[in-house]
Amino acid sequence: MTNIRGFASDNNSGVHPDILKAMSEVNTGHVVGYGDDKYTADVIEKFREVFGRDVEVLFVYNGTGANVTSIQALTRPFNAVICSSLSHIYVDECGAPEKHSGCKLLPVHVSDAKLTIENIKQHMHGFGFEHHSQPKMVSITQVTEVGTVYTIGEIRAIADYVHSNGMYLHMDGARISNAAVALGCSFKEMTFDAGVDVLSFGGTKNGLMFGEAVVFANNDLAANVKYIRKQSTQLHSKMRYIAAQFKAMLIDDLWKKNAAHANRMAQLLAEKVAEIPEIQITQKVEANGVFCIVPEKLIKPLQEEYFFYFWDESKNEVRWMTSFDTTEEDIEGFVSLIKKLLK
Repeated sequence: MTNIRGFASDNNSGVHPDILKAMSEVNTGHVVGYGDDKYTADVIEKFREVFGRDVEVLFVYNGTGANVTSIQALTRPFNAVICSSLSHIYVDECGAPEKHSGCKLLPVHVSDAKLTIENIKQHMHGFGFEHHSQPKMVSITQVTEVGTVYTIGEIRAIADYVHSNGMYLHMDGARISNAAVALGCSFKEMTFDAGVDVLSFGGTKNGLMFGEAVVFANNDLAANVKYIRKQSTQLHSKMRYIAAQFKAMLIDDLWKKNAAHANRMAQLLAEKVAEIPEIQITQKVEANGVFCIVPEKLIKPLQEEYFFYFWDESKNEVRWMTSFDTTEEDIEGFVSLIKKLLK
């Protein structure tokens, strides 16, 4: 591999300079650990300005930790969580949600990774029957694992249905900033105004070094979650370094600038490859991911120059992700190489 600046993942990008600066600025003296410091208090206040005065916020290490904490807080081990068969909690978290919560994950098979009321209904049975895991939560991903985006109306419809059945709605927002940019809306409009109960708010895919947030719609939903976070090994002792990153992310809309650039680069990449007849784009390009079927002979030599991952090897479908630091030169070089290899 000669060029690590590929399109494998927005996790492969570096840390935004403003985030590093913010971490450096809090790196003086001693403060109380585990979140009892002024930096953490300040950024929680900022979250309440963004999401609403009633929200409760806890910081964790990573996205899996955020999802596990969210699920554990609102379920019991005999419950079940309905999710897409492509969701991160179902495919890419090594069974962590099931291990830590005890809940059964009930997958819905959808090609665009988006749940609807109709496909959720297939798992809405067995209530009150002690031999069946009891559905208690629906989990949606925004942006989905294939780059599609739920509209606010779609989220509201799911939330209303879920709540009418005495259940909770969780949103895995690993790429929530990209979704907000794609929809042209605020975080609050897309989450708690739309009926989300608990949100895994992502940062590392949008320029942070580490750290995610778990945000609850209100304090009642967050009862005892601090103990769950500790038992899940997600309580960071030097919390100010997570807090400083989120404060920098939220101030002056750095989150929006980073996500808008990543989305724009994905659109540019999609426009360029759409002109190549041998390549077939398989999903709507709504955020910062481009999914394509590519001639098999191209994949290995392309990966050697610009690393990326297979999505479905059986049909030579690949995933190309852009990030806040993807450049037009990256895309031009990549597309030029594709055209060269096709000659």
